[in-house]
Amino acid sequence: MAKAKTLKVASLDKQAKSEVPASVFGEEFHETLVHETARAEAAARRRGTASTLGRGEVAMTGVKAWRQKGTGRARVGALSVPHRRGGGVAFGPKPRGYTFKVNRKARRRALRAALSVHAARDSLAILDAANYKEPKTKQAAEALKKWGARQPTLVVINPDEENVLKSFRNIPRVTVLPASAAGVLDIIGHRSLVVSKAALEVLEQRAAEVVRGNGAAPAEEPKAAAPEEEPKAEEPKAEAEESAEEAPAEEAEAQHEPEAGAAAEAADEPAAEESEDEPEAEKDGDA
Repeated sequence: MAKAKTLKVASLDKQAKSEVPASVFGEEFHETLVHETARAEAAARRRGTASTLGRGEVAMTGVKAWRQKGTGRARVGALSVPHRRGGGVAFGPKPRGYTFKVNRKARRRALRAALSVHAARDSLAILDAANYKEPKTKQAAEALKKWGARQPTLVVINPDEENVLKSFRNIPRVTVLPASAAGVLDIIGHRSLVVSKAALEVLEQRAAEVVRGNGAAPAEEPKAAAPEEEPKAEEPKAEAEESAEEAPAEEAEAQHEPEAGAAAEAADEPAAEESEDEPEAEKDGDA
């Protein structure tokens, strides 16, 4: 059988019932979590300013009360010791913080459990702030009496609902708190709980279960598109063709170089012979 999504609770100024979400007001009571969260809230409210003076901080002389020997009395040292009047305090308190951490999931679950206790005991009522167009303490007191509220009563409102605040704050044993400041210790420490419609939405947000991310399945990452092949440039082809054409030309030049060298040598040989013949001709003329 499916669980109901809403629960019926009393309305402060009406005979009809109001609906509250079962996800927040239908939680089982967890004594350990509620106790730990309430203790943490009470500790966080401590100012931690208690302070005492130790034996080294009191204004006391450092002279011995009497000499060490010769008096017949017990020996004595400094007068600032803790067991003497006017002396310092042994292991006295010093300013410090008393806060300690409660995990967010545990804190929210404890808040749901505290709200669910009032819903299960019929000690929860929903308040319509529109019925209080001006501050009226008499109207508020009569509404609580008609509903049968048990004292002490906690009224949780939105900060902008000033008329409701002024209507309930002067009633004995009635505490008015904004929805953002109402904790587990406040809710569980009052016998009756009155919540305005605007404050109900804030409490739902504060007591909602912790959801990682947006609660949806992680989206698949789009696959990277294959890089498009760039068209091969024509210039490299042209360069390759030019290099291919230059290669045979270079080979041909390399082949012609030896031939040119041989021809040059051949041309130089007759010149050398002619130079050799000239001295012989000169010798013949002389003769």
